[in-house]
Amino acid sequence: MSFPDRIKLPILFDHSQMRQDLEKLKNNEWVEHFVKDNFEGDWSIIPLRSPKGETHPIRMSYSDPSQNEFVDTHFLKQTSYLPKVVSWFQCPVKSVRLMRLAAGSIIKKHTDLDLAAEYGEARLHVPIETNTDVHFFLNDSEVFMNQGECWYLRLSDPHNVVNNSQSDRIHLVLDVVVNAWLEQQLRHPF
Repeated sequence: MSFPDRIKLPILFDHSQMRQDLEKLKNNEWVEHFVKDNFEGDWSIIPLRSPKGETHPIRMSYSDPSQNEFVDTHFLKQTSYLPKVVSWFQCPVKSVRLMRLAAGSIIKKHTDLDLAAEYGEARLHVPIETNTDVHFFLNDSEVFMNQGECWYLRLSDPHNVVNNSQSDRIHLVLDVVVNAWLEQQLRHPF
């Protein structure tokens, strides 16, 4: 089975409800992304689903392939709409996190090995805060993602992001296991 490098899934989540949940989490401490060579500026996370038993914020955000059980974190439990977003996916959901790329920051071109539907695991992005001055490139071609949309991106391919705006870009990012349901969604996108 093979899929395009980008697919918009057939769902549009309620952007205003996601923003309300962001407000509930705004006083929590964002944790700097652990791969410091991949960015300049401020790229940080809040883990919403993590491997069971993990307590360190960085390990909480990692979809450890040796882990079979993932659980909601206390951060996700503080929200009301984001759990509904996560539960929409009828496939095993591994780690989930909010990822913030601060104004003026960049994610350098890199690849995330094995993050492709063809390998059995997919990364999905749901933009919560974004604008036209945020540029996401996959295979040197820009992906235009609007707030509330859900995108599969084959991140085993080269990708980078530039936030040229005056505001932070925040995405809900889900690592999921590819099953028959997700394959159907990927084959019948918007």
